[in-house]
Amino acid sequence: MNLLSPLRGPLYVRALNFFESSNGAPRNALSPLIHSPTHFRRVLSSASATSDEEAAAKAAAVNADTGEPTIFDKIISKEIPANIVYEDEAVLAFRDISPKAPVHVLVIPKSRDGLTELGKAEKRHEEILGRLLYAANIVAEKEGITEGFRVVINSGPSACQSVYHLHLHVLGGRQMKWPPG
Repeated sequence: MNLLSPLRGPLYVRALNFFESSNGAPRNALSPLIHSPTHFRRVLSSASATSDEEAAAKAAAVNADTGEPTIFDKIISKEIPANIVYEDEAVLAFRDISPKAPVHVLVIPKSRDGLTELGKAEKRHEEILGRLLYAANIVAEKEGITEGFRVVINSGPSACQSVYHLHLHVLGGRQMKWPPG
């Protein structure tokens, strides 16, 4: 009996699927890797991080439309410090405190105006949505990543949105992979 045999079940299948999707290798080629405790722990850790993100996103969604100040509102008002990359009268861009790429900058509107997530956008938000995308381009220029960068918007708990103040993630400085999530 293998050390990991008792762990075979839904998490084991999820680990196999994770390896298959992240490596592009067929499942039978991964069989020796899955039996290695080190590799399996890495998969378990990744699965745990994913479920933590999902739980945090669901918890954040409960208070999404209460009107309470978000961490981004506190950054805008300078109550919380941030490493600001770009700012104009309508938009603020600052470095993410938990970067997922060498360049990871968040671009936010200074006024939420009901725009807690992209799924809540209305006709009246057209101008600020355009300004956010234009600001993402300015950030890419300032950061020297115009040869390739990604702009991501997570909208709602199923997309793991954790702060209900619309924000764009500008990611770059490394080769991006597809599919992203």
